Amino acid sequence: MKKPLLSVLIASLFATPVLAFEPFTVKDIRVEGIQRTEAGTVFGYLPVKVGETLNDEKAAQSIKSLFATGFFKDVRVEVEKDVMVVVVQERPAVATINFVGLKEFDKDVIVKALKETGIAEGRIFDRALLEKAEQELKRQYLTRGKYAANITTTVTPLERNRVGINFNIEEGSAAKIKQINIVGAKAFREKELLALFELTTPGWLTWYTKNDQYSRQKLSADLEKVKSFYMNQGYLEFAVDSTQVSISPDKQDVYITANVTEGERYQVSSVKVAGDFSMPDDELKKLVLVKAGDVFSREKLNATTKAISDRLGKEGYAFANVNASPEIDKEKRKVAFTIFVDPGKRVYVRRINVTGNTKTRDEVIRREVRQMEGGWYDADKVTASKQRVDKLGFFSEVAIETPAVSGTSDQLDVNMNVTEKPTGNLMLGLGTSSTDKVILSGSIAQNNFMGSGNNVAIQVNSAKTYRTYVFSYTNPYFTQDGVSQGFDVYHRTFNTTSTTLAYYSSSSTGGAIRFGFPIGEKESIGIGLGLDSTSIKTYEQTPQYYRDYVSRFGETNLSVPLTLSWASDGKDSFFFPTKGTFQRASLEVALPGGDLTYYRASYQLQHFVPLNSRFTLMVNGEYGMASGYGASGLPFFKNYYAGGVTSVRGYKASSLGPIYTDPSTTTQYRLGGNRRVVGNAELLWSLPGMDKSFRMGWFVDAGQVYGSEDKVELAELRYSTGLSAAWISPIGPLKFSVGKPLNKKDSDKTEVFQFQMGTTF
Repeated sequence: MKKPLLSVLIASLFATPVLAFEPFTVKDIRVEGIQRTEAGTVFGYLPVKVGETLNDEKAAQSIKSLFATGFFKDVRVEVEKDVMVVVVQERPAVATINFVGLKEFDKDVIVKALKETGIAEGRIFDRALLEKAEQELKRQYLTRGKYAANITTTVTPLERNRVGINFNIEEGSAAKIKQINIVGAKAFREKELLALFELTTPGWLTWYTKNDQYSRQKLSADLEKVKSFYMNQGYLEFAVDSTQVSISPDKQDVYITANVTEGERYQVSSVKVAGDFSMPDDELKKLVLVKAGDVFSREKLNATTKAISDRLGKEGYAFANVNASPEIDKEKRKVAFTIFVDPGKRVYVRRINVTGNTKTRDEVIRREVRQMEGGWYDADKVTASKQRVDKLGFFSEVAIETPAVSGTSDQLDVNMNVTEKPTGNLMLGLGTSSTDKVILSGSIAQNNFMGSGNNVAIQVNSAKTYRTYVFSYTNPYFTQDGVSQGFDVYHRTFNTTSTTLAYYSSSSTGGAIRFGFPIGEKESIGIGLGLDSTSIKTYEQTPQYYRDYVSRFGETNLSVPLTLSWASDGKDSFFFPTKGTFQRASLEVALPGGDLTYYRASYQLQHFVPLNSRFTLMVNGEYGMASGYGASGLPFFKNYYAGGVTSVRGYKASSLGPIYTDPSTTTQYRLGGNRRVVGNAELLWSLPGMDKSFRMGWFVDAGQVYGSEDKVELAELRYSTGLSAAWISPIGPLKFSVGKPLNKKDSDKTEVFQFQMGTTF
C-alpha cells in the first residue's frame, strides 16, 4: 500500500513539511507521470540517490530542485516501503506560434527575438515567459515608432499536453515627429541648429530614412552634435539642461523639446606646450592648431592633441599621453591652455602575429606589412599595413590590435586578425546596355590561387558588337621587392554594323607579357610587350576611307605593341571613393618590325573632395592623342571616340568627333579622331544605410574628339548635364544616367537615358 509522506505546492516549498517520517535508506527510486521528460533527467536533478538516506529535509530539497527545472507544474514525493516514488505533472509544451496582423517585421526576425526570451516551438510553456515575450514584442514596435500597437495573446490547449500560442497584433501607424524645439538658443537660429539633427519632421525622403520617428539613441547623438557645434564656436560652458519627449493622446505625433544654456563665448588667451617633446620645436609649433586670439574651438584642440600624439607614435612612442589643461577667466571670457606632453618610453615591436588565415599563406599577408619586427613602433606604418592587406581583396575584415607585452614597459605586439572571404568566382552573366542589347559573359577567376596571392582568370564576353576570350595570369610578387609579372592571351572580335559607327568588323588575336614596378606606397610603373594580329573585313556600306586603308595595308596586319604606364592611386576606396587623387599616364607604341607603327598616349587626373559626411565632389580630366609614324600611319581602329556612359553622357556612344563624308555615297560617318578631350565634374552623394552599395550624382560633362587636321578648340566641346546612379546590387553592378545635352548641334546624336547593367546566375 502506497503511503503519502509529503505533498508540497510551489507556495509551500520553503515551509516546514506538515507530515514527517522516519528517515530510511532508499533501495529504489521510481518516477511517475512523465510523458516527454526522460526519467534520467529527473534522477539527475534529485539530491537523493539509491543507497542514501531520505529524510524530511532531502524530500523538500527534491521537490524544490524539480520545480526549479521549470519542467513541472506539480511535484509529489511518496514512499512505498523502501522505494522513493516521485510523482510529477509536466508543464505543456509549445506546439505552434502564430501571428495575426504582423506586417511591420519579418516573421523569422520576431520568432528569433521570442526564442531569446524563452518562447519557442518545442520548449516548455511558461506563462511568466509569455508575458516577457509580449513585452519584447511591444518593445520591437516601439523601436519603429508604433506606440499605439496593441498585442493580445491567446493560449489554446492541444492534445498530448501541448498548447498553441496566437499573437493577435493591431500595429497601427507609426508616430511621426511633429515638432522639435530648442529652448534657450540665442546666438544661433533654431533652424540652423535643427539642420544638425538627424531626427527631423516628415519630409520627402523620411519614408526611407525613418528619421521622422523618435529614437533615443538618435536624439542623444543629435544633442551631442549641437554641443560640439557650440564648443567649436567658443561656447565653452554650453550644456543641455534637459530634454522632454511627449506624445499626443492619439499616439500619432511626437514632440521633442531640448532646454540648453549657451553660456559665454570664450577666446583663447594663450597656448603653452609643456613636457618632453622628443621632436624639434618648429615641428611641434606646426602641430598646434589653436592660436592665441582665436575663438575657442574644441575641434581644433582635439585635432592638436591627436596630431601631437600621432607624431610621437611615428617615433615609437606608442603610449604617449597628451592632455590639454584649461585655465578659465570668466570675467574676461578668456581661456588659456597648457598642453602637457608625456611621450613615455620608446616602444619596440616584439612580434607581429597573423591569425584567421586558413587558406591564405602567411607570407602573402606579411609581405604587405610595413611595420618591422624588432623596430620602433610606427603608427603610420601599422595603419599602412592594414590598408595594404585590406586592398588585397582576400578578406572581408582586417583588424589590428597593439597590446603591450606583459612584464615590459617598452614592448608591444602587433596582432593582425583577418576574416577570409571566397576569392574564387565562377560566373555566368546576362546583361544589357544601351549600346548592346544583350551581353553574355562568363568567367572563372581565382584572385588568391591556392592561397598564393596570384590571380588566374578565364573570361568570355559575347555581345552583338563584340566578343572577347581572355586568359590572364598575374603574380603580384614576382620578386620579393614587389615587382609583379603577368601575361595575357586573347582573341577579340568587333562588329560595328549595329552601332552609330561606320561599318566594319575586326578580329584580333594576340598575347602580351607585362611587369609592374612599385616606386612608392601608392605609385607604380608598368611595362609590357605583346604581339597582335588584326584582320579587317569591309562591307558594301563601309566608308571608302576604310576600304582604301585595307587596300593599302592588307586585310591582316601584325603589330608589336610596347606599353608603358605610370599610376598613382590615392583614393580611399575602389568603388565609391570620397577623397584622394588618382592619376594615370600610359603610352602604347607599335614597334618597328611589324606591319603597323603607331603610338597612343593618354593621361587621366581624377580628384575627390569630401564636402561633408554625405556629399563628395569628383573632378575628372582626360586627354589622349595618337599618331602613326613610318609608312603605316595611324590605323583607323586605334582612333579615339567619345560619347556615352564613360565620357560625355547625353550623347550616343562613340557619336562625337569629326564628320567624314563618303565621296562615293555622300553618306556621313563618325570615324573618331586621333585626339580626345574629356572633362567631368560630379556632385556625388549616398543614401543613408547604403554608403557602400548605392550612390547618386549630379554631373556636368564636356568632351570632344578631334581629327588630325583639326585644331583642339574649346568652342567645339560638347556639354551635358544630368543625374546619375550607381548601385552595387546583389545581382551585379548597375549604372544609370539621365543626361541633357547643353549645346547640341544638328548633326549630333543624343540619348537621354543610358544604362549598363548585368546579373549573374
